[in-house]
This record gives sequence, structure tokens and C-alpha cells, in this order.
Amino acid sequence: MKKYLLIIGFVLIGITAQSQVIISLLLGDKLNSPNLEFGLEGGFNYTNISGFESSEMLRNFNLGFYFDIKVKNQWYFYTGVQVKSSFGLDDLTQNDLTFLEWDMEHYDGNYKQKVNAFMVPILANYKFKNHFYVEAGPQLGLVYNSWIQFDSDENHKETRIKDYNRGLTNWINGGLAGGFGYKLQKGKGMTIGVRYYQALTNVLEDTDGSINNSFHIKVNIPIGAGKVVKNGE
Repeated sequence: MKKYLLIIGFVLIGITAQSQVIISLLLGDKLNSPNLEFGLEGGFNYTNISGFESSEMLRNFNLGFYFDIKVKNQWYFYTGVQVKSSFGLDDLTQNDLTFLEWDMEHYDGNYKQKVNAFMVPILANYKFKNHFYVEAGPQLGLVYNSWIQFDSDENHKETRIKDYNRGLTNWINGGLAGGFGYKLQKGKGMTIGVRYYQALTNVLEDTDGSINNSFHIKVNIPIGAGKVVKNGE
């Protein structure tokens, strides 16, 4: 029962996530306060899945929104939803494709496994007085789609084929995350950072060792925070 409630919760998050990003652009200054920062998080994700012949990282662009909530002194609670978030593996071999039940004819080109998920970081964040920070904690995700993607530009003709294999992947992806970064403009502007995520759950159902990990290079853009600081002076 708890599993289904968790899935329903993530579905509701996913349905409202895109509208929340739009709302953040319109109402960001209303959501920010001296103890709460709200904004957009975007960046590039470099991901891998163990248990395959290929070890080539998949590169994707991520986008979402975040809440950075002051708890006490220099301790903060960081959460949000990565609305556009993917992980997977690039440059799949023929054995990898067979393992993933690819049943189409094999052509020369690039094959990759992609998995789409709503990812929710739940992190403790400590901000130093020099505007650097460190963060760590669990991260949970709801997988809502996955597919093998074939790309080719043979004879200057671009071809893309997607073979959806959602039935092979687990609904839930969960693990631990940690990172560090720096807040610009003397602690009042954008934040740049790096986060590492190590999953503890298998990507593929009934396949032990299919564990994903990722490096996330990110930029946090507070929405309306400058107005709040100015009004508070």
C-alpha cells in the first residue's frame, strides 16, 4: 500500500511540475523571503548504468525548480523537483541491445538507453561565510518513461528510432546525493555547483547490478530574490 501511495504522490508532483515552473517565473518574488529561496535549477547531467558492456556516459540537459529553506544558523534544507531529468547509457553494444530485448534490425549508428524520471533531492545544506556550500542527503525519483534510441546521419540523412521499453524498468529510483558549490554576488545571486548521485536501486526490474549514477553540473537562478533583499534593507 505504501508503494502505491508513493507512486501516486510522485505522479501528482509530475503533473503539477511544469505548471509550477511557469508559476515560479510569475510569482517568484512572492515565494522568496529572508528564510526561503525559490527558483529554477538547470544544468547538464552525465549519467551511467552499471552491468552493461558499454561504459559511455549519457549527456542530458536537466531543468526544474528548487526550495532552499533556512533551518538554523548556516544550516539549510534543500529540495525541489527536476522536471526535465533523464539518465541512461550511451553507445550500447550488440550484446547490450540483446539484453534490452531490442527486436529490430541492427543498423550502423549510435544506440543509447534513456530513462525519464522526476527526481526529488532531499538534502541538508551547510553554507560557509565565504559563500561556498556543501550538501548531502537522499534523492528519490519516479520513472515515467524509458526507451532505446537509435541515431544515424548516414549519407547526410538523419534518422532517429525510439523503441520504448518502460516495462523493463523499475518505477522507483532512489539513492544518495552530495555536492558543493558557490553563490555569486556575495551570496545574493545565482549559484553554481556540482552534485554526484549514486542510486541504490536497480534501474531494470529483476536485474541486480543495473545501478545508475550521475554527475550534475548545475546553475540555480533565484526568482525575485533580489527584490526581497532590496526591500529588506
